Amino acid sequence: MDMVDTTKNEGKGLLAVYKKFDRIKIGGYIQPQFQVASDEGIKSYESGDFGTQVSNRFMLRRSRIRIDYVHFKENRGPGVQIAFQFDANERGLTVRDVWGRIFENQFKLFSFTTGMFARPMGFEVNYSSSERESPERGRMSQILMKSERDLGAEISFDPRREIKYLNKLKIDLGIFNGQGINATGDYDNYKDFIARVYSKPIKLSKKVTLSIGGSTLQGGLLQNTKYRYSTGTVNGIKTTVVDSSATNLYGKSPRIYYGADAQLKIKNNVGYSEFRGEFITGQQTGTKSSSETPVALLTGTDGFHVRKFNGAYFYYIQSLFSTKHQFLLKYDWYDPNTVVKGNEIGAAGSAFSSANVKYSTLGAGYVNYLTENVKIVVYYARVWNEKTKLQGFTSDISDNVFTLRMQFRF
Repeated sequence: MDMVDTTKNEGKGLLAVYKKFDRIKIGGYIQPQFQVASDEGIKSYESGDFGTQVSNRFMLRRSRIRIDYVHFKENRGPGVQIAFQFDANERGLTVRDVWGRIFENQFKLFSFTTGMFARPMGFEVNYSSSERESPERGRMSQILMKSERDLGAEISFDPRREIKYLNKLKIDLGIFNGQGINATGDYDNYKDFIARVYSKPIKLSKKVTLSIGGSTLQGGLLQNTKYRYSTGTVNGIKTTVVDSSATNLYGKSPRIYYGADAQLKIKNNVGYSEFRGEFITGQQTGTKSSSETPVALLTGTDGFHVRKFNGAYFYYIQSLFSTKHQFLLKYDWYDPNTVVKGNEIGAAGSAFSSANVKYSTLGAGYVNYLTENVKIVVYYARVWNEKTKLQGFTSDISDNVFTLRMQFRF
C-alpha cells in the first residue's frame, strides 16, 4: 500500500478498501493421509469406517479454509468478530463454522456468540484438529459430540483487562438445539444447556503450568412415542426393558453429562512433557443400535434407549530432541452402558445390542513439525472391545488402524 497514490481518486478508493478489510484473516489446512486397517470393512473412529472390501486407503481427512473478520472500535478494542469455516474433500463440501461474536467493551469482561460453532463441553471437543497431536478425538468425544458443532448462542466471561484472581478464569454458558449439525434441522422444542468453567494455564513454578476445567450438559429429546427403553432385570437376568406408559408420550428423554478435565505441562531441556485427561459420565439418549444422539424422532414401537455411560481419555506428550519432535501416547475408553457387563450382553434372556459394548483404545505416535506450515503424524491405534456373548462380539474384533498423515497449514 506504500505505492498507492492517494492524491488521486483511484488511490483514495484503494486505500479506503484496504482500511476496511485489513482485519480480514484467511487461514486453512489440509490433511491428506494413508491408512492401513487390520481387516477389511471395519467400523472405526479413526477417520471413519472402511469400505466393505477396503483395508487400506488414501483420503483427505480434512481440507478446511476459514475466514475471520474483526471490527475494532477506535481506542476500545474489538467490537465484532465474524467467522466462516468450510471443509472440502472427496466426500463433499461441509459447512463447519458460521458465527458472529459481539464484544462488550465497557467493562471488557463479556462476549456474546451466536450461530453454528463448537459446543463448550470439555477440552478435547474444543481443541482444534489442526493443533491436536493425535489424528482423531477419542471415541467418547466423537460419540457424545459428533461433529462437535451445533446451532445456538453463548455468553462468555473472559476478562480482557487486569482483574486480580479473575484473568485466568473463563466461563462459557450456552444454549443449543441439541442434535448437532448432523441432523437436517431441529426436530423438537427441547434445548441443551451447556456450561463450562475453566482456568487458563496457571504457573505453578517456572517450568510447570496447570489448567483445569469442569463442564456439564443438561438437555434431552422429545419422546415422540410412549416407548422408552432402559436397562433392567427380568427373572434375575439383566436385559433391555420397556416402559410403555402413556405419560411417556411427548415427555423428555434425558441427555445429562458431567465432565472434568486437566492439562499439566512441564518444561524440560528439549521442550516439554504434557499430560492431559478428561472424564465424562451421565445419561445418554440413543437408539437400540447406537449410543449416538439420534438425528430424527422415532415412530411406531421404536423408542429412545436411555443408558448410563462413562468415558475418558489420557494423553502423554513428550518432546524428543527438540520441540519439533514429539512422542505421543494416548489411552481412551467409552462404556455406553455402565449398568451391564460384557458377559451379560448376549446372555440367554437378554436383549442387548452391540450399542452396549465397551471399547478401549491405546494409541502411540510420532509427530514431526517439519516447518511452521508442515507436520507429519505417524500413529497406530490398538482397539479392544469387551468380550460378550453377543454374536460377533465373543472375542476382540480386529479393528486396529495405522495412520500416516501430513498436514499443510497456512
